[in-house]
Amino acid sequence: MEDIRHIDSPLYLALRNENVDAFNAAKDKLESYPSFTHGDFRGLDLRGMNTDGLDLSHGYFRGADIRGIDFSQANLEGASIAGAKISGCLFPIALHADEIVMSLNHGTRMRYNVGK
Repeated sequence: MEDIRHIDSPLYLALRNENVDAFNAAKDKLESYPSFTHGDFRGLDLRGMNTDGLDLSHGYFRGADIRGIDFSQANLEGASIAGAKISGCLFPIALHADEIVMSLNHGTRMRYNVGK
């Protein structure tokens, strides 16, 4: 199992510096995006982040402020949102509410359950 990691990408560095506007501007200029899988997003203020098309699988969002983010077109499989601020988030349709609650309250990794 791969550990949580820092990603070698200017986009990731913008997020680590909580410069969401710079991240969104740079992302809008790209046709393909780096993988943010296993990314360390702990405690960051990511409000306003454009996540469309991003692979955030197995990301670690403990204590992050992700309020209002539309994750519906992102991959969050295996991500953990323990203690994150999630008010107003839109999660992928394949991610059931019980998975979100378990991750928020207990730090479990969210699983997609497309068969339910």
